[in-house]
Amino acid sequence: MSWQTILAIGSGGFLGAISRAYLNGQINHHFPHTLPFGTLGVNLIGSFIIGILFAYFAYSNLFGVHVKSFLTTGFLGALTTYSTFAMETVFLLGGGNILLAAANMALNLFGSVLMAGSGYYLIRQLLGQ
Repeated sequence: MSWQTILAIGSGGFLGAISRAYLNGQINHHFPHTLPFGTLGVNLIGSFIIGILFAYFAYSNLFGVHVKSFLTTGFLGALTTYSTFAMETVFLLGGGNILLAAANMALNLFGSVLMAGSGYYLIRQLLGQ
């Protein structure tokens, strides 16, 4: 891996992590609940965006490997968060909130797959593929 690719991923990761912290805080502020909607929100948003990007990248060669790495591995990799989702689920289980823990798992897993697919197929339809 070239130093340019590493720099692209690191820069994207820096911006993605800041965006995650901000969005997570905003979502949790506006939708306070025992269920961690902030983490769910960033995971769904990031999944939708990565679906869009992968469909577009399959259609166009406009962006090189560094831009693709910046956006996907860097920015979206840091924006979405599987580890935080896992710990929040552990805390829900530890607090005896079994139904909320199951809902959190289902919403993150199925919601993220649904959003990634939705973004991907939306762009494919718009681009006529």
